[in-house]
Amino acid sequence: MSADATATARRTPARGAAHRSAPASGRAARRAELRYAAGRVLPFLVIVLATLADVLSPPEERFDRFLIAAPALAAATWTARATAAIGGLAMVSTAGLALARDGSLHPSLLANETVLAAVTLAAAVSSRVRQRREAELRQVSAVAEAVQSAVQRPLPPRLGTVELRLLYEASDAWAHVGGDFYKALKVRDGVRIMLGDVQGKGLPAVEAASLLLGSFREAAYTAPDLPAIAQRLEASMARYAERAPESEAADRFSTVLLAEIPDDRPVIRLLSCGHPAPVVQRGGAVETVEFSAPSVPVHLPVPVDEPFTVEEVPFGPGDRLLMFTDGVSETRDADGAFYPLEQRLRAWAGESADRIPELLRGDLDRFGARGLDDDTTALLVVRGGPEAAGRAVPSRPPSGSVRV
Repeated sequence: MSADATATARRTPARGAAHRSAPASGRAARRAELRYAAGRVLPFLVIVLATLADVLSPPEERFDRFLIAAPALAAATWTARATAAIGGLAMVSTAGLALARDGSLHPSLLANETVLAAVTLAAAVSSRVRQRREAELRQVSAVAEAVQSAVQRPLPPRLGTVELRLLYEASDAWAHVGGDFYKALKVRDGVRIMLGDVQGKGLPAVEAASLLLGSFREAAYTAPDLPAIAQRLEASMARYAERAPESEAADRFSTVLLAEIPDDRPVIRLLSCGHPAPVVQRGGAVETVEFSAPSVPVHLPVPVDEPFTVEEVPFGPGDRLLMFTDGVSETRDADGAFYPLEQRLRAWAGESADRIPELLRGDLDRFGARGLDDDTTALLVVRGGPEAAGRAVPSRPPSGSVRV
């Protein structure tokens, strides 16, 4: 790997259309669970309130007609059998109120009970249809999560002279499918890392991420420097767009941050393709890495011909570098203020590396006006001493083969 502080190469990104999708995760999932729990209580609340109001009101003011809402509401959250049972409870309450009010079962009660029975039947059928669709959705979500898990393998806790700690929260709270991706590999004389963010989310974003991850796995072992890896990433997306122009993934651009930590020098080399700048921590001092000439995102739909620039910054034993996606940097509070990442990292300077991802996740969820409502990934890279390299599991593939 080159030891120069800067390196350049040329590229021309492929064209493509832009897509954006709305994220939802984090605190929104808990709010959804609370709404679901409230929905299950609501049918019984309607029965109780309607019954009490009818009993406590004058005879000419009737509230039993509101009981028809109970089975209809139950269909949204309860099973078909439970919905039918709630409808039956509403029918019993209707008959009891009529008996208490008139002293006998009035002939009009039959018409009321018939309407209530019809609504209960329709609600039970609706509940059954909902259950089937929810089962299909769970199956699709499980498949989507399995696909992403196959593409995005867990990171090892240690590679060479560095330790790795990851925070990953997908924008889809149920399917766990997002557009963020990451990979770290131990190569012959150091560690190479990629962290990126595909435009959009869902399976097209996973597909684009898988292409970039595959390209990085191959290039990381053979490319002489980070610009060469970035060129490979661009080329792989361009080839895919030519082969499958109808695919949504072929139109997605990605921001990418590449890092290289040599075993024999206390530095880290960084190359940004439109990605948020990482934050480096040395003791209690925290600062954002400044890129003199950051490159444009990979596969940007605008032709650009510009050099790649590599920044080399000191990175000795005990130093930390936090790489992250815009789910961290663009989190805002209710007043529109951005998340104060540097301030938080200074406050957590005494915390162990193991605690940082969980501290960051909880703090982002509390700080954000809508909690964690975007794909959120943060990778903490900690430089260990030279002895750490001997404890690492090497990931260099055998001669003549490439791990993908």
